[in-house]
Amino acid sequence: MEALAASYDAEHGGFGGAPKFPPSTTLEWLLRRHARTGDARALALATGTLEAMARGGMADQVGGGFARYAVDATWTVPHFEKMLEDNAMLLRVAVHWWRSTGSDLARHVVEGTADWLLRDLRTPEGAFASSLDADTDGVEGATYVWTRATLDEALGAEDGAWAAELFGVTEAGTFEAGTSVLQLRADPAPEDEVRFARVRRALLRARSARPQPARDDKVVAAWNGLAVAALAEAGAALERREWVAAAGDAAELLDTVHTLQGGDGLVRLARTSRDGAVGTAPGVLTDYAAVAEGFGVLGGVTGDPRWAARASALLDTVLARFRAPGHGFRDTADDQTDPVVARLSTRPDVADGPSAAGQSAAAGALLARAALTGSATDRRAAELALAGPLSIAHRHPRAVAWALATAEAVLDGPREVAVLGRADDPGRVALVRAALRSPAPGLVLAQGDPDEVAADPAAVGLLRDRPLVGDRAAAYVCRGFVCDRPTTDPGALRASLA
Repeated sequence: MEALAASYDAEHGGFGGAPKFPPSTTLEWLLRRHARTGDARALALATGTLEAMARGGMADQVGGGFARYAVDATWTVPHFEKMLEDNAMLLRVAVHWWRSTGSDLARHVVEGTADWLLRDLRTPEGAFASSLDADTDGVEGATYVWTRATLDEALGAEDGAWAAELFGVTEAGTFEAGTSVLQLRADPAPEDEVRFARVRRALLRARSARPQPARDDKVVAAWNGLAVAALAEAGAALERREWVAAAGDAAELLDTVHTLQGGDGLVRLARTSRDGAVGTAPGVLTDYAAVAEGFGVLGGVTGDPRWAARASALLDTVLARFRAPGHGFRDTADDQTDPVVARLSTRPDVADGPSAAGQSAAAGALLARAALTGSATDRRAAELALAGPLSIAHRHPRAVAWALATAEAVLDGPREVAVLGRADDPGRVALVRAALRSPAPGLVLAQGDPDEVAADPAAVGLLRDRPLVGDRAAAYVCRGFVCDRPTTDPGALRASLA
């Protein structure tokens, strides 16, 4: 924390100087640390950065989602490319920001980012494309920037003048050739909320009529795994069923198009597909870990047991084929035949970048499976995989931030929540919602019908031998399969997870 705080930009938010990339893994660590310990400084660094990003030009104030990075220290001018990987991670961080603080701005970010993913990156097959270009017809940002004249043209003079003041559009401009990137440095007055929504809709319609940036339709397994986890969690927490359904559609494509049974009996994962046709590149460690994480979260949110099984099959492959000498994981499978790729993977990559390294991502996914199954082997493998990254954390915390986030989950338990009840029982729904709105670091959720669990030999261990309470849905909060007394009260469940 001391090393990280020393690099914090107290004036503009974020860490270090220009250019500024969204520090998604660092933000997740800070929010988890605050949730576990109550560390007010951790929350201040996270919210200061999140608010600065959400109000600046890197956030798409009209269409939702975030650009790749800001070229300046003030988050004003973005590099306009929009990536699935960044937005999937930021969506999940924003959900955690919202549930930790109740911030209206956080909820606005969640809604805008999730809606953008479904509107602009969803493919006909139900997965998510990789990115939108920065350029339109060879001009960077042409789709996104405004002048006073183009605002008036889209909105009329009165609303145009109001929008120019609200979004910081000036005669001189904040970008190139007198154009401006929209910012939202202050919220509109409460009485202007209806007007604000109307203006944003009108600007989006006008912008949609412009030439649009090209889209890279390649489906990347790891990035879609991140999107599945984020949309499932966001949809369940904010009661947006269409987001959970979209997560399910992407998971189905990953499961049917990207996975195949290897000759050794292990499930293998392809890294990419396009137009429903799978590519030839084999999945790397981050693909296996992120897709397993996404499947696991989706299973917890929906109560569909097959997703936990699919995640488990991928993690079996990780343990069998991605082990590195010593303790940790290599980036490619040990039977990788491409000599160049294999050579690049002789040593584990412990450094997280803007996204989690394979080593840290695998540790997090294995820790989650251990919480569902009680597997000491999985937990030990996860803890040992964290040793390398954490050994440099005191010097380079941002370089191993996902390892730090995973360590917070280890230290918190992680909390294991089993919810048992009939599928149509409102009590079960309320208990699941209460669990998903808890900020407990790395919380793992399982839910099911007790009769179905008893009849299913493949049901996850966390759900076994957990009866209802007086024929009412019940939640069990456990650490290492040692559980507190079950509760039927969502309020009591929230309190026990605080």
